[in-house]
Amino acid sequence: MPKRPLLPDTIAPSWLVVQLLGTLFFAATLLTAREPDPLIWAAYGVASACWLGFVVLAPRLPRTAAALLAVASALPAALVGRAADSSAILLSAIALGRLATLTAVGVGVIVGIGLLDLALAVTSHLLGGQSVADAAVLVLLVLVGLNRRQYEIQATQAEALLEQTRLAQAEHARAAALDERTRIARELHDVLAHSLGALGVQLELAEALLEEKSDVDGALRSVKRSRRLAADGLAEARDAVAALRRDVLPLADVLAAAAAAHARDHGVSVAFDADGDPRPLPSAVVVALAGTAREALTNAGKHAPGEDVRVRLSYAPDAVRLDVRNALGITRTGEGFGLAGMRERVALAGGTVTSGPEGGDWRVTAEITC
Repeated sequence: MPKRPLLPDTIAPSWLVVQLLGTLFFAATLLTAREPDPLIWAAYGVASACWLGFVVLAPRLPRTAAALLAVASALPAALVGRAADSSAILLSAIALGRLATLTAVGVGVIVGIGLLDLALAVTSHLLGGQSVADAAVLVLLVLVGLNRRQYEIQATQAEALLEQTRLAQAEHARAAALDERTRIARELHDVLAHSLGALGVQLELAEALLEEKSDVDGALRSVKRSRRLAADGLAEARDAVAALRRDVLPLADVLAAAAAAHARDHGVSVAFDADGDPRPLPSAVVVALAGTAREALTNAGKHAPGEDVRVRLSYAPDAVRLDVRNALGITRTGEGFGLAGMRERVALAGGTVTSGPEGGDWRVTAEITC
């Protein structure tokens, strides 16, 4: 476990540190100034007041604070040729350098104010017959401030990008949770709607036989079918709960496992093939086609015991198709609840199911566009 640092990485926000240092530099410059002219001291006082106004207003009124800072830099710059020492150029450089770091002000405005201060300083020097070399300090401070400004902008953009990434990850997790809830809802619907629907029909039939015809034997047969349906539904529910506890496997793996289990339980050959380019499928599609395959294999075991089965999975560019074939076996008298359940299951995933005899085989085909 990493050790916690004894001191925090940052003691105070960077802007607060800069404001404090700037104020200290301003104060130190004024305390060390050797200026006999009271008019220049008055200009220094106005510049200092503008600096303090900037410090106070910067968090709430950044544009007004920037305007005060521009005055604090321009006023001393206009007096550097008349000042007795370098205090004027230092005050102008401090204010201009801080102005160049502000992100609330455009680069064009910063460069414009910097050129204005430079022009004022050079003009003041020329009028006073002095060298203009120290005016280069203003250019240097503007460049340093712009570099700092660019760093702060990049840090702000990185923080915004990080927040967007967090939001995207949260939305992705929410979408994954909704997808999983949808998968659970569809799986439970498939099991409960099919099993309970068939059970209800059989119980209604038994009730009608007893009330209307007093057919005890017929009602008993219906009750026995109901008990068998209840047992099958309970088994399907347990399988569904067990499946929901696991991640959804690739469809080809699920079908291969179902084919192997049917071959083992019924002692027949179950050939499984897959063609096309495999790709990840929505969980609803996997669950629907896997349930259809299991139902088709169950029907094959009931109506064509001992007959081999062929299962094929085909990936098309815009769809996936499941084909299950087995010998006709026992003559079918109609479509049972199993086929109806297949249709409902696949319809929930946006697909269709066709079934019927074909060339001596019984064929079940399910296709889902995805």
